Amino acid sequence: MEVRYCSRLMLVNEQSALLLFQYQDEHTSSAFWATAGGELKPGESYLQAASRELYEETGLREEIGPLVMEREAVFAVARSQPALWRERYYLVRCPKTSQVFAADWTDEEKATIQRWKWWSREAMRAEGRQAFKPENLIDLLADIIEGKPVK
Repeated sequence: MEVRYCSRLMLVNEQSALLLFQYQDEHTSSAFWATAGGELKPGESYLQAASRELYEETGLREEIGPLVMEREAVFAVARSQPALWRERYYLVRCPKTSQVFAADWTDEEKATIQRWKWWSREAMRAEGRQAFKPENLIDLLADIIEGKPVK
């Protein structure tokens, strides 16, 4: 099975809300919410990819913070075959004045991302874990807000 590498971004604003994108692709029957981020380009480090993806997907140029989670999962993304994804999630703190926009979306992102939204922990709990990928995003956000060690 192909191995793919990906940097993901836990963008948290001053109100402790998490920025998520709603995705819909041909491999899922319903839409789901997930963090910004994407696959590493050849020769690119996880941190370099995180910085690039932050601007491309959100238009923001904030400092990439600490690594908060690593995971491996098998899934397919937008017209691709299933692969083993090795993901690293980085915390990015955003001021409340952050204006998100699609700075440099690929055709794949334009086809799969439906919208974005800042989610509070309470709103995520009300929506239910199944609406988010990975399903532990609610717990990870809670740990970040409460200042618990993560990773």
